[in-house]
Amino acid sequence: MKLFFKKLLYLITMLFIISLISFIAINAAPNSFFASGELNPNITPESIAQLKAIYGLDKPLYVQFFSWIHSIIQLDFGISFASGEMVKDEILSRMPITLILNILSMVLIFIISLYFGIKSALNKNSFFDKFTGQLSLLSFAMPSFYLALLLVLIFAINFEILPIAGLHSMSNDGSLDYYLDYAWHLVLPIFIIVFGGIGSLILYIRSLTIEILKSDYIFFAKARGLTSKQILRYYILPNLYPPVITLLGLSLPGIIGGSVILETIFSIDGMGLLFYQSALSHDYPVIMGILIIGAFLTLIGNMIADLVLLKLNPNYEEK
Repeated sequence: MKLFFKKLLYLITMLFIISLISFIAINAAPNSFFASGELNPNITPESIAQLKAIYGLDKPLYVQFFSWIHSIIQLDFGISFASGEMVKDEILSRMPITLILNILSMVLIFIISLYFGIKSALNKNSFFDKFTGQLSLLSFAMPSFYLALLLVLIFAINFEILPIAGLHSMSNDGSLDYYLDYAWHLVLPIFIIVFGGIGSLILYIRSLTIEILKSDYIFFAKARGLTSKQILRYYILPNLYPPVITLLGLSLPGIIGGSVILETIFSIDGMGLLFYQSALSHDYPVIMGILIIGAFLTLIGNMIADLVLLKLNPNYEEK
């Protein structure tokens, strides 16, 4: 319980710091949403001033910041400059698909990395070990945007096996075919996220497993006649879970940030694509809202990882 409250306090403090840094960075940007209007001879300076007054941009920066903090505490992220819609509604409408992409990818990264890392360590210097090493290096070195374009060219354009973009090829009639079509559209994006995330984790798990296999308790376990499956279940996996879960928690920002590129390439109507479109149009309320929600999801992910570690290792709190 003590760890929970410490993490909660840390989460609130980090959200405030991230909000402050984001607010300063956005206000320091050279252009603004109203820049094009100021260059338009048909829009009077009075109209621009009226718009800024509506959005509260005519007030001092510190007043704008604390007013915005007061609003987000009430889950009010303001009104979008571009669409005129509530920022909260725009983000909530696009959040599910981004969460689906990232949660499924994290689960697959965890399972695949454990399998390849452990099997590679147990079969050190074998063909499988060498293959896994090359696969990991390829995953680590391959840019996700390049891999996405390459796979779209091969599987969507040349062979026409997978859809090129979007989430649907048919209307939502609630049938099984609709959901299968929905899942089929997610194959390429999820594959690219998973492929880009397993490389370093496989090598890390392999290294950890090799060190565990050198331990004295593994030697005594073998001397007691325990089978390979028993050693894996009772000795290797329990020692692997804490560092792997910690690393996955620290990898969350990169995975969520990477969805901006993939959602743009595949025209997936999620938070990543909304962020990209808002950045192009200088729609500051939407940008700030996505930054804060993205930071919140990342911090919550790290908090959950720490609580899971506490469950696996009760002595973790004391550290």
